[in-house]
Amino acid sequence: MEEEWIAGKHSVTEALRSGRTINKIWIADNAQKHLTLPITAEAKKAGIIVLQVDKRKLDQMVPGIQHQGVVAQAAPFAYVEVEELLATARSKGEEPFLILLDEIEDPHNLGSILRTADCTGAHGVIVPKRRSAAVTVTVSKTSAGAVEYVPVARVNNLGQTIDRLKEEGVWVVGTDVTATDPVFGNGVFTGPVAIVIGNENKGLGRLIREKCDVLVKLPMAGQINSLNASVAAGVVMYEVLRGRQARG
Repeated sequence: MEEEWIAGKHSVTEALRSGRTINKIWIADNAQKHLTLPITAEAKKAGIIVLQVDKRKLDQMVPGIQHQGVVAQAAPFAYVEVEELLATARSKGEEPFLILLDEIEDPHNLGSILRTADCTGAHGVIVPKRRSAAVTVTVSKTSAGAVEYVPVARVNNLGQTIDRLKEEGVWVVGTDVTATDPVFGNGVFTGPVAIVIGNENKGLGRLIREKCDVLVKLPMAGQINSLNASVAAGVVMYEVLRGRQARG
Protein backbone atom coordinates (compact mmCIF):
# COMPACT_ATOMS: atom_id res chain seq x y z
CA MET A 1 0.00 0.00 0.00
CA GLU A 2 1.35 3.42 -0.94
CA GLU A 3 1.95 5.94 1.78
CA GLU A 4 1.57 9.70 1.64
CA TRP A 5 3.46 12.62 3.07
CA ILE A 6 1.95 15.31 5.26
CA ALA A 7 4.07 18.43 5.81
CA GLY A 8 3.74 21.47 8.04
CA LYS A 9 2.77 22.07 11.64
CA HIS A 10 -0.95 22.65 11.06
CA SER A 11 -1.35 19.80 8.59
CA VAL A 12 0.34 17.24 10.83
CA THR A 13 -1.48 18.49 13.93
CA GLU A 14 -4.90 18.18 12.27
CA ALA A 15 -4.02 14.74 10.89
CA LEU A 16 -3.24 13.60 14.44
CA ARG A 17 -6.41 15.14 15.85
CA SER A 18 -8.61 13.62 13.16
CA GLY A 19 -7.34 10.11 13.88
CA ARG A 20 -5.69 9.63 10.47
CA THR A 21 -3.36 6.62 10.44
CA ILE A 22 0.18 7.99 10.76
CA ASN A 23 3.16 5.67 10.67
CA LYS A 24 6.02 7.98 11.57
CA ILE A 25 6.84 11.65 12.16
CA TRP A 26 10.13 13.43 11.48
CA ILE A 27 11.01 16.70 13.22
CA ALA A 28 13.98 18.90 12.30
CA ASP A 29 16.68 19.34 14.92
CA ASN A 30 16.44 23.11 14.62
CA ALA A 31 12.62 23.30 14.71
CA GLN A 32 11.15 25.66 17.30
CA LYS A 33 10.30 23.55 20.35
CA HIS A 34 7.19 25.48 21.33
CA LEU A 35 5.72 24.60 17.93
CA THR A 36 6.72 20.94 17.86
CA LEU A 37 6.24 19.86 21.49
CA PRO A 38 2.42 19.56 21.15
CA ILE A 39 2.91 17.37 18.07
CA THR A 40 5.46 15.19 19.87
CA ALA A 41 3.17 14.80 22.88
CA GLU A 42 0.15 13.91 20.72
CA ALA A 43 2.20 11.43 18.70
CA LYS A 44 3.52 9.67 21.79
CA LYS A 45 -0.01 9.29 23.17
CA ALA A 46 -0.96 7.60 19.90
CA GLY A 47 2.14 5.40 19.92
CA ILE A 48 3.61 7.01 16.80
CA ILE A 49 7.38 7.01 16.32
CA VAL A 50 8.94 10.51 16.30
CA LEU A 51 12.46 10.98 14.91
CA GLN A 52 14.72 14.02 15.24
CA VAL A 53 16.62 14.59 11.98
CA ASP A 54 18.60 17.20 10.08
CA LYS A 55 16.37 19.70 8.26
CA ARG A 56 18.02 18.73 4.97
CA LYS A 57 16.48 15.27 5.22
CA LEU A 58 13.00 16.82 5.39
CA ASP A 59 13.84 19.01 2.38
CA GLN A 60 14.62 15.82 0.46
CA MET A 61 11.48 14.04 1.64
CA VAL A 62 9.08 16.79 0.51
CA PRO A 63 11.01 18.90 -2.03
CA GLY A 64 9.61 22.36 -2.63
CA ILE A 65 7.20 22.21 0.33
CA GLN A 66 7.40 24.63 3.29
CA HIS A 67 7.36 21.90 5.92
CA GLN A 68 8.14 24.10 8.97
CA GLY A 69 10.41 21.35 10.27
CA VAL A 70 7.65 18.72 10.56
CA VAL A 71 6.88 15.86 8.15
CA ALA A 72 4.69 12.79 8.68
CA GLN A 73 4.22 9.57 6.76
CA ALA A 74 0.55 8.59 6.65
CA ALA A 75 -1.79 6.07 5.13
CA PRO A 76 -3.20 7.07 1.72
CA PHE A 77 -5.92 9.70 1.73
CA ALA A 78 -9.32 8.01 1.90
CA TYR A 79 -11.72 9.24 -0.77
CA VAL A 80 -15.45 8.72 -0.21
CA GLU A 81 -18.52 8.07 -2.35
CA VAL A 82 -20.98 10.81 -3.31
CA GLU A 83 -23.71 8.95 -1.41
CA GLU A 84 -21.65 9.35 1.76
CA LEU A 85 -21.63 13.14 1.33
CA LEU A 86 -25.41 13.18 1.04
CA ALA A 87 -25.71 10.85 4.03
CA THR A 88 -23.51 13.19 6.08
CA ALA A 89 -25.85 16.09 5.38
CA ARG A 90 -28.89 13.99 6.32
CA SER A 91 -27.26 12.83 9.56
CA LYS A 92 -26.77 16.47 10.57
CA GLY A 93 -30.32 17.40 9.65
CA GLU A 94 -28.97 19.82 7.04
CA GLU A 95 -29.65 20.36 3.35
CA PRO A 96 -26.73 19.22 1.18
CA PHE A 97 -24.06 21.82 0.44
CA LEU A 98 -21.50 20.43 -2.01
CA ILE A 99 -18.65 21.78 -4.13
CA LEU A 100 -18.02 20.26 -7.58
CA LEU A 101 -14.70 21.03 -9.27
CA ASP A 102 -14.64 20.77 -13.06
CA GLU A 103 -10.98 19.94 -13.78
CA ILE A 104 -9.30 22.15 -11.17
CA GLU A 105 -5.66 21.25 -11.85
CA ASP A 106 -3.65 23.41 -9.43
CA PRO A 107 -3.16 21.61 -6.09
CA HIS A 108 -2.89 24.99 -4.34
CA ASN A 109 -6.37 25.89 -5.58
CA LEU A 110 -7.74 22.55 -4.41
CA GLY A 111 -6.14 23.03 -0.99
CA SER A 112 -7.54 26.54 -0.64
CA ILE A 113 -11.02 25.39 -1.70
CA LEU A 114 -10.93 22.59 0.90
CA ARG A 115 -9.94 25.09 3.59
CA THR A 116 -12.86 27.40 2.73
CA ALA A 117 -15.23 24.46 2.40
CA ASP A 118 -14.44 23.53 5.99
CA CYS A 119 -14.90 27.11 7.18
CA THR A 120 -18.29 27.47 5.47
CA GLY A 121 -19.72 24.12 6.53
CA ALA A 122 -19.79 22.39 3.14
CA HIS A 123 -20.52 18.68 3.36
CA GLY A 124 -17.89 17.70 0.82
CA VAL A 125 -16.02 18.30 -2.42
CA ILE A 126 -16.40 16.26 -5.62
CA VAL A 127 -13.64 16.01 -8.22
CA PRO A 128 -13.29 13.98 -11.44
CA LYS A 129 -10.65 11.25 -11.51
CA ARG A 130 -9.13 12.54 -14.75
CA ARG A 131 -7.59 15.95 -15.48
CA SER A 132 -7.99 17.07 -11.88
CA ALA A 133 -5.68 17.65 -8.94
CA ALA A 134 -5.65 14.79 -6.42
CA VAL A 135 -5.13 15.17 -2.68
CA THR A 136 -1.34 15.43 -2.27
CA VAL A 137 1.13 16.84 0.25
CA THR A 138 0.80 20.25 -1.46
CA VAL A 139 -2.99 20.15 -1.17
CA SER A 140 -2.76 19.12 2.49
CA LYS A 141 -0.29 21.92 3.29
CA THR A 142 -2.33 24.58 1.45
CA SER A 143 -5.53 23.47 3.18
CA ALA A 144 -3.88 23.99 6.62
CA GLY A 145 -5.21 20.61 7.73
CA ALA A 146 -8.77 21.06 6.43
CA VAL A 147 -8.22 18.05 4.17
CA GLU A 148 -8.58 15.90 7.29
CA TYR A 149 -12.16 17.15 7.86
CA VAL A 150 -13.69 17.80 4.44
CA PRO A 151 -14.64 14.56 2.63
CA VAL A 152 -13.56 14.36 -1.00
CA ALA A 153 -15.26 12.12 -3.57
CA ARG A 154 -13.59 11.18 -6.86
CA VAL A 155 -15.96 10.30 -9.68
CA ASN A 156 -15.52 8.85 -13.16
CA ASN A 157 -18.01 11.20 -14.79
CA LEU A 158 -18.88 14.62 -13.37
CA GLY A 159 -21.85 15.03 -15.71
CA GLN A 160 -23.45 11.80 -14.52
CA THR A 161 -22.80 12.86 -10.93
CA ILE A 162 -24.68 16.10 -11.57
CA ASP A 163 -27.62 14.10 -12.93
CA ARG A 164 -27.53 11.94 -9.79
CA LEU A 165 -27.54 15.00 -7.52
CA LYS A 166 -30.49 16.46 -9.40
CA GLU A 167 -32.42 13.24 -8.78
CA GLU A 168 -31.79 13.84 -5.08
CA GLY A 169 -33.27 17.33 -5.34
CA VAL A 170 -29.95 19.18 -5.26
CA TRP A 171 -29.91 22.49 -7.16
CA VAL A 172 -26.76 22.71 -9.31
CA VAL A 173 -25.30 26.23 -9.64
CA GLY A 174 -22.39 26.88 -11.99
CA THR A 175 -20.07 29.89 -11.85
CA ASP A 176 -19.39 31.40 -15.27
CA VAL A 177 -18.07 34.80 -16.40
CA THR A 178 -20.64 34.87 -19.24
CA ALA A 179 -23.62 34.36 -16.92
CA THR A 180 -26.24 37.07 -16.52
CA ASP A 181 -27.47 36.25 -13.01
CA PRO A 182 -25.43 37.74 -10.14
CA VAL A 183 -24.18 35.63 -7.24
CA PHE A 184 -25.63 37.94 -4.62
CA GLY A 185 -29.27 38.20 -3.67
CA ASN A 186 -30.88 35.99 -6.30
CA GLY A 187 -32.10 33.18 -4.04
CA VAL A 188 -30.52 30.28 -5.96
CA PHE A 189 -28.64 29.08 -2.91
CA THR A 190 -31.68 28.33 -0.79
CA GLY A 191 -32.19 24.62 -0.19
CA PRO A 192 -29.92 21.76 -1.25
CA VAL A 193 -27.15 23.16 -3.45
CA ALA A 194 -24.05 22.08 -5.35
CA ILE A 195 -21.68 24.80 -6.56
CA VAL A 196 -19.69 24.01 -9.70
CA ILE A 197 -16.30 25.72 -10.18
CA GLY A 198 -14.59 25.52 -13.56
CA ASN A 199 -11.01 25.00 -14.70
CA GLU A 200 -8.49 27.77 -13.94
CA ASN A 201 -8.07 28.66 -17.63
CA LYS A 202 -11.05 27.26 -19.55
CA GLY A 203 -13.80 27.69 -16.99
CA LEU A 204 -16.70 25.25 -17.09
CA GLY A 205 -16.73 22.63 -19.83
CA ARG A 206 -19.61 22.91 -22.32
CA LEU A 207 -21.42 19.77 -21.16
CA ILE A 208 -21.08 20.68 -17.48
CA ARG A 209 -22.29 24.23 -18.16
CA GLU A 210 -25.37 22.89 -19.95
CA LYS A 211 -26.19 20.53 -17.08
CA CYS A 212 -26.23 23.31 -14.46
CA ASP A 213 -29.68 24.47 -13.34
CA VAL A 214 -28.47 28.06 -13.33
CA LEU A 215 -25.26 29.99 -13.99
CA VAL A 216 -24.13 32.90 -11.84
CA LYS A 217 -21.29 35.39 -12.01
CA LEU A 218 -19.41 37.56 -9.57
CA PRO A 219 -19.59 41.34 -10.06
CA MET A 220 -16.40 42.80 -11.54
CA ALA A 221 -15.53 46.47 -10.98
CA GLY A 222 -11.89 46.47 -12.10
CA GLN A 223 -9.93 45.89 -15.29
CA ILE A 224 -9.52 42.11 -14.88
CA ASN A 225 -12.66 40.13 -15.67
CA SER A 226 -12.04 36.98 -13.63
CA LEU A 227 -10.86 35.81 -10.22
CA ASN A 228 -8.56 32.99 -9.18
CA ALA A 229 -10.64 29.80 -9.03
CA SER A 230 -10.20 29.30 -5.29
CA VAL A 231 -11.04 32.95 -4.54
CA ALA A 232 -14.19 32.79 -6.68
CA ALA A 233 -15.19 29.53 -4.99
CA GLY A 234 -14.67 31.14 -1.58
CA VAL A 235 -16.92 34.09 -2.38
CA VAL A 236 -19.74 31.79 -3.53
CA MET A 237 -19.34 29.44 -0.55
CA TYR A 238 -19.65 32.34 1.86
CA GLU A 239 -22.78 33.55 0.06
CA VAL A 240 -24.28 30.10 0.71
CA LEU A 241 -23.27 30.32 4.37
CA ARG A 242 -24.65 33.87 4.68
CA GLY A 243 -28.00 32.79 3.28
CA ARG A 244 -28.21 29.74 5.54
CA GLN A 245 -27.37 31.74 8.64
CA ALA A 246 -29.94 34.38 7.69
CA ARG A 247 -32.60 31.67 7.48
CA GLY A 248 -31.50 30.30 10.85
